[in-house]
Amino acid sequence: MGKLSRKEIQVVNLFWTCLVDALFPEVGESAIDLLHRAGVKVEFPRDQTCCGQPAFNAGFWPEARQMAMHTIQVLEKAPGPVVIPSGSCAAMIRHGYLELFAEDAVWLAKANALAARTFELTEFLVDEVGVTDFEASFHGTVAYHPSCHLLRWLGVDRQPLALLGALRGTTVHRLEAECCGFGGVFAVEHAEISGEMLKRKMNRVLESGAGVVAGCDVSCLMQIEGGLRHDGHAIRCAHIAQVLTGRPPGLR
Repeated sequence: MGKLSRKEIQVVNLFWTCLVDALFPEVGESAIDLLHRAGVKVEFPRDQTCCGQPAFNAGFWPEARQMAMHTIQVLEKAPGPVVIPSGSCAAMIRHGYLELFAEDAVWLAKANALAARTFELTEFLVDEVGVTDFEASFHGTVAYHPSCHLLRWLGVDRQPLALLGALRGTTVHRLEAECCGFGGVFAVEHAEISGEMLKRKMNRVLESGAGVVAGCDVSCLMQIEGGLRHDGHAIRCAHIAQVLTGRPPGLR
């Protein structure tokens, strides 16, 4: 994707995501704080709802199209970059929408237009604004979890690592690129397989010696933290925006 000019990023639109809205609003607040520190104004399109990814992943494409159409219509009224604190939802808009509307020329054009101005949070901060250092600190080891959609669909990996690497007093350990086992409805429909994948991820976390697991998707972090808490471990998970703004680590 082409780099935007500084003039084009004076105002951004924050796409909040369902899990942030319902369970982790502090993550959205941290994302807004980071964007403000990066020198951009944040708008919040109030009619936004689910991007449609759960329905898309479960095979309910007609329902997913309806949600995608609503999202496109809402964001068409909000010019400027769309920034999302989730690799999963950003990937849905950038790639999933193109699949949904592959045979509808009118809506495919609309989907492509939205995809061209949609960014995951760390991708936007590093690649578009050019900010990597927020002068934050964390004393200890942070294990970075590269979530699947973020890494494989968006190709975002160096950006969160650059931001975490600028933390004062911090050792960053990048975990292996293995799925945590969440995968939305996958964790429900294939609970035993999901549980085994989670165990493997937790073992990697414990081996890292980290006090906090950081990532760019609260869905994965919720899955990992649930397993860690269940087994009585003190390690907590936090969205990268929380870590970079110096807020107490750990999801509620």
